[in-house]
Amino acid sequence: MATSSKIRVGIVGANPQRGFASIAHIPALQALPEFEITAVCTTRQDSADAAARHYGAPLAFCDPEKLAQHPDVDLVTVSVKVPDHYRPVMAAIDAGKHVYCEWPLGRDTGEAACRCSVRRSARGSGTSSGCRARCLRRSTTSGIWSPTAMSGGC
Repeated sequence: MATSSKIRVGIVGANPQRGFASIAHIPALQALPEFEITAVCTTRQDSADAAARHYGAPLAFCDPEKLAQHPDVDLVTVSVKVPDHYRPVMAAIDAGKHVYCEWPLGRDTGEAACRCSVRRSARGSGTSSGCRARCLRRSTTSGIWSPTAMSGGC
């Protein structure tokens, strides 16, 4: 994680015109002083560049793997349609980043279990899956899921 006091967030699915990130995740993150949006990702570079300008993010990507691997990203927030969760979540896990994925974690129990199994082997980072204003956080030491309220919604 960064040596700065803020957690640097990269958002996959950061289209300013539509999607849950634009109405929930991004406003919540912008309202919390502990977070800084440093990167955005959409499916096309031109829309990623536009989203970065709109949200004031210094980095724009059309590839979630590149966003996850960037050293200026500590936490990857995945806010895309459920069939598209797998690639960015696994990219963040592979990059050793913290991950917040909008609920559900996968299309089915098998996908979600696979991610949890892979995450258990990773050290020093965590995975959360949220549903609107509530979030389920999994302890990386005990493996226990517990609900935590998120300021401003998820």
